[in-house]
Amino acid sequence: MSTDPERSTAAVKLGLTLPSFVDDPEIPIAVARTAEAAGIDAVFVFDHIYRDGPTGRRPALECFSLLGAIAVETQTIQVGTLVARSTLRPAATLAHCFDTVQRVSSGRLIAGIGAGDHLSREENESYGINFGTMADRVDALHAAVRASHGHGYPVWVGGHVPQVRELVALADGWNRWGGDADRFRRESAIVRDIAPRATLTWGGLVSFDPNLQRDGVIAGKPAEVAASLRGYVDAGAEWLVLGPFDAANASNATIIGEELRPLL
Repeated sequence: MSTDPERSTAAVKLGLTLPSFVDDPEIPIAVARTAEAAGIDAVFVFDHIYRDGPTGRRPALECFSLLGAIAVETQTIQVGTLVARSTLRPAATLAHCFDTVQRVSSGRLIAGIGAGDHLSREENESYGINFGTMADRVDALHAAVRASHGHGYPVWVGGHVPQVRELVALADGWNRWGGDADRFRRESAIVRDIAPRATLTWGGLVSFDPNLQRDGVIAGKPAEVAASLRGYVDAGAEWLVLGPFDAANASNATIIGEELRPLL
């Protein structure tokens, strides 16, 4: 729960990232259906053209096409992007995509927007899309946030560099992907100074396989994962957006909604 006594003490909300790097769209759709049945608050899609992995280049389902399908195949769960990249589309086009999903989903959209990071450079440039400097990407993010904000759905800014955090003042929330709870606490305090009413969200990789030990993944039995995640809640996170390491396994959604939630 939030440590700010002036803010709501409601239970933290839980989001789930869907498997975007697959050929068959029925895989993420099935996970989304399971997430809704398990009482998870929202599902999120990534925004990539492809992704490199240990076995080579993986396909990626297009962000807004997938989000529209998820919206049609569900009824109550919120649907969102984490995050739509402002360097892949003009700001007006991005806002139009968000507006369309908002209508298709009957008002269930969360619009997460980010500037991209160094891992996105090769992806952009291999398709002839300028990656630009940090200043270029922040300018694109600024334009995207301004074009999308105020359209009836919450806009979250994703990223942790100072130039990006400052843009939260123009939006409704902030998402930090990865990093430990102490770092989240420090950075979220800066965001809170800039945007006192912003929703604070943290996202990261999880696994319910206690034998998986990998940097950047919170792994263990549900009680062990919950113990680690409570550090972020105590640091002020109002949403936890969890990315299962084995994302295509729909049972993760059931575990998160039915076993993990009561422990938080």
